[in-house]
Amino acid sequence: MKTKNMKLPSPESPTFFSQLGPILFLTTIFFLNFIGRIVFAPLMPTVENDLGLDHTQAGSMFLLISLGYFIALLCSGFISCRLTHKRTIVVSALSVGVVLVCTSFSNSLWSIRLSLLFLGLAAGIYLPSGITTLTSLVSVKHWGKAVAIHELAPNLGFVFAPLLSELFMIWFSWRVVILFFGTGSILIGIAFAFLGRGGEFLGEAPNFGSLKALFAEPAFWIMAVLFTFGICGTLGVYTMLPLYLVTEQGLDRSWANTLVALSRISGVFMAFIAGWVTDRLGPKLTLSGVFLITGLMTILIGSGGEWIVIFVFLQPAMAVCFFPPGFAALASIGPPNARNIAISLTIPAAFIFGAGAIPMGIGMMADTGFFDLGFVLAGGLILTGALLALFLRSPRQ
Repeated sequence: MKTKNMKLPSPESPTFFSQLGPILFLTTIFFLNFIGRIVFAPLMPTVENDLGLDHTQAGSMFLLISLGYFIALLCSGFISCRLTHKRTIVVSALSVGVVLVCTSFSNSLWSIRLSLLFLGLAAGIYLPSGITTLTSLVSVKHWGKAVAIHELAPNLGFVFAPLLSELFMIWFSWRVVILFFGTGSILIGIAFAFLGRGGEFLGEAPNFGSLKALFAEPAFWIMAVLFTFGICGTLGVYTMLPLYLVTEQGLDRSWANTLVALSRISGVFMAFIAGWVTDRLGPKLTLSGVFLITGLMTILIGSGGEWIVIFVFLQPAMAVCFFPPGFAALASIGPPNARNIAISLTIPAAFIFGAGAIPMGIGMMADTGFFDLGFVLAGGLILTGALLALFLRSPRQ
């Protein structure tokens, strides 16, 4: 294995609280990276009307983002092994911002589709370098808490994406919403380039030796499937939920987006609870419990009825608990300098299915009159993760 010019993090990592600033900086970058990809969900009812789309075409937009994300994650190791993880994070933030700005000026369906593909490509190179940088800042005993703070980004993104979208659309079009987040991503990328700490070492590109070692680990294959279910329970459900509430349950668009936003507030503190539980019970038991409850709540959302508002609140409260134990388990697969490879190989298929194919499948079922059944089947898939997680054996734990 080549280690030339590779500056690995010291085995004696600084204390957790001394690294809180750099962790929050990474969290802010991840927030804009994430919200740039999900902001199309609360905007979708308006985008559908503006562009004359059906539900299948709307769902296909999320598939394009996931496809780009899939490709970028697979190739991220080839970038970080040349640029260092810090520079890869900067490139991702700047690229996401530029693509969002360009998307806001797109006038045709095909130009928007192409922009969304590039959006996934730009966003996808962040996560392996971001998680590798994050886990290099603190010792392994604090990974659960560090990842929990990092997971504030998607949890806050789920809250602010619909709220800010509705706020901006009081005065502006949906394009201004995208322009706003694109500009923010550019600014934070520039700031991290000059002020950011951590990640100043090279990643490792996939090679035969590292791939063979990872593929020989049963935990690697289990985590690939579990991440698919975990992403389906969070991002996959979220992308189609506003459309489901408006077209199937008859809610007003503003109320539906407000409801979805409020339901995600619990994720801000639930992720911390999940991180605390992970550090004490371990990822296996934590993941099993999360999948059990998340799957049941997703099925109940599809069942509809007068209790649906309660299930809309309970489902994300448990779904977000997947990521602290999920990333803690994933980061323990393989040696530290190859950690980005485990992430870049595990997550791509999870995103293409959990955040792309499954939402598109729900949209296809919606066009045939079975929108609710789509959510029920998605919940059934998530539920199987409760059993699969019990077979998880992490070689480094």
